[in-house]
Amino acid sequence: MPLNVLICDDSAFARKQLARALPTDWNVNVHFAGDGQEGLEQILSGHGDLVFLDLTMPVMDGYQVLQALLHESLKTKVIVVSGDIQPAAHAQVTAMGALAFIKKPCSSEEIVALLTELNLYQPGGEPSEVAEQTLNLSVEVRDVYQEIANVAMGQAADLLARMLGQFVILPIPNVNVLEVGELHMALNSASGESTLSAVCQGFIGAGIAGEALVLFHDSSFADLAKLMKYQGIMDRNAELELLMDMSNVLIGAFLRGFAMQLDVPFNQGHPVVLGQHRPVEDLIKANQHRWRRTLAIEINYKIRDHQVQCDLLLLFTEDSLQYMNHKIMHLL
Repeated sequence: MPLNVLICDDSAFARKQLARALPTDWNVNVHFAGDGQEGLEQILSGHGDLVFLDLTMPVMDGYQVLQALLHESLKTKVIVVSGDIQPAAHAQVTAMGALAFIKKPCSSEEIVALLTELNLYQPGGEPSEVAEQTLNLSVEVRDVYQEIANVAMGQAADLLARMLGQFVILPIPNVNVLEVGELHMALNSASGESTLSAVCQGFIGAGIAGEALVLFHDSSFADLAKLMKYQGIMDRNAELELLMDMSNVLIGAFLRGFAMQLDVPFNQGHPVVLGQHRPVEDLIKANQHRWRRTLAIEINYKIRDHQVQCDLLLLFTEDSLQYMNHKIMHLL
């Protein structure tokens, strides 16, 4: 009797990529869910003997699904597949009953080795039945950008978590093509009512160019100084040093992860301080000539149980889109 395998991920690209990585001679029926709530409903319908579970999803995330399985005493086997590779995330899902934890993106060889190790797969079975996934192209391309950002975001968060010894709360990356006016609104929404300090850093490579922008909430400096065990007086120079350390970690790790997935090298410029303790409107007015219409990826990083918050924005030039879309078509 075929095993019912459920792939639960809000990214259609990630679901498709994982389905392709499964052994072709594995006797299974493959089902899909776009968020944790849908995944739980499919499990209750008998479609989840084994679940490949993402952690960062809307409606109900992977942690909530694991909690629900524990609460209902369901015996579903769960393999977590996530871009959130922080040690704390690994430990938390293991404590909640997950059999294993795989880092996104994962190869067919990794999946086969893990399934063999867990005695869930033996070569020589009947081919699996994979449900047809009908995707609109524009939605599909946007979904790929979001998934690539999700993986790169997780790598940056992992580095930040190890540096601070804390758990970094990860959101779902927001991917949009924005006019400069819309970018203002997006940044205002990200900042709320607080003043910000900001750093930007340009990057270029293989026909792709853009700028990474870190917007650090000024109310976060006190807690960040404690976490980084800063011993000096907290003046503007000390805050600038903390801001640059934070920006180097987030921008550097994110761009490395993003570039590796597209298989293009990025050269990074020197980081530039856009301003300290200023409203976001002032920061953008001084630099709005840099951006017109742009592909914008917005990510909000928060440290659990601490008042540390910042926004990372990746702004790609309009000319970069055709090169990036070309790269993405090879991934689909």
